[in-house]
Amino acid sequence: MSRRIGIAVLGLGWMGQAHSRSALRIPSLFPQRSFDPVLVVCADTEADRRERAVADFGFERSVADWQEAVTAPDVDAVWVTAPNMLHVPMIEAACAAGKAVFSEKPIGGKPQQTVAAYRAAVAAGVHTGVGYNYLWAPLVLHARELIASGELGEITHYRGHFLSMYGSDELGLLTWRFLMDQAGYGVTSDILSHSVSMAQFLVGPIAEVVGMRNTTIPRRPLPTGAASHYGRGRPEDPTGEVENEDFASMLCRFSNGATGTFETSRTMVGPESRNAFEVYGTKGALAWNLERINELQYYRLTTDPSSGYTTVFGGDRFPFHGAFVPGQANAIGFEDLVAIEDFCFLESLATGGSFSPGFSEAVDVVSVQQAVIDSWESRTWEPVVDLAAEVPGDR
Repeated sequence: MSRRIGIAVLGLGWMGQAHSRSALRIPSLFPQRSFDPVLVVCADTEADRRERAVADFGFERSVADWQEAVTAPDVDAVWVTAPNMLHVPMIEAACAAGKAVFSEKPIGGKPQQTVAAYRAAVAAGVHTGVGYNYLWAPLVLHARELIASGELGEITHYRGHFLSMYGSDELGLLTWRFLMDQAGYGVTSDILSHSVSMAQFLVGPIAEVVGMRNTTIPRRPLPTGAASHYGRGRPEDPTGEVENEDFASMLCRFSNGATGTFETSRTMVGPESRNAFEVYGTKGALAWNLERINELQYYRLTTDPSSGYTTVFGGDRFPFHGAFVPGQANAIGFEDLVAIEDFCFLESLATGGSFSPGFSEAVDVVSVQQAVIDSWESRTWEPVVDLAAEVPGDR
């Protein structure tokens, strides 16, 4: 008999909508599941979103007060998809209410906030998950299997980069994403976290780093009223200061001795959503790019004069892909990755199994972020120190 899991979603923005759609899709995608997801309550401060939650997404009800949602007795699991600086109080309240918690990244805009959320979850003994969505791409899962099996030999170097254009317009509005008290740090919290989580997932822990930062666009037009992140001001509009970094890079050394390079930007012109990695080993290499999500480049070391990278297309021979489309080279997309991670999180909750990445892995990511931040000030190499080393529990 399937277990009913009542779901609360806090914030019906892009990711709130994506996770809500996942809950609706999961029964048709994964008929062998051990649970039945039920969209119980959506919390959002905007009335039109609350109306959409019920009318378009099928939530049983919607509320303006997120605390009402996290303490509701018919809710078993809470999805935190609100702006960054609301994550920790929402997580702490959900943990105190004994709810399982899935939070979009970053769990907190600053490393210490992520640790606080982790401490709350450990103290409450609740099930946790974090939205490093790209780890669930079927070809990324296949890449991890290839690396773990030794097909690439000893890993010698990793290159990760996440280059995006979402902040490249100088007239893009000064929304919360660019303010330290509302977003925390900039691209190191936002998209470098994806690159670091991917590297740790594929290669392993990072031991030491040295980094640099820059704010390429130092001022932006001030918003008036409710403003979209993609809203645009006018040249004559008053401006305010961008308070966090929009470019960051780092060199690193992994615990296994491999070297690594990372760069991330929200202001580069050209790469639209280039979340990519390259892994180099003594027997081969791999490369993947979100912009071509259904293709993996694979190089095998050989004496064949016709050697070169082979394009491996996605298909139902790889994990989870067949739940969406059968056959080979039939494409899946970003929200399919969200459905996969939500299915795996809910299945682990229903069966009592483990789930990763959870808040523990989020602490691993921000431990690297803190070392990068430290290196900005010291201008030298910094060790990666486990920020939750003194927290009792599952470390």
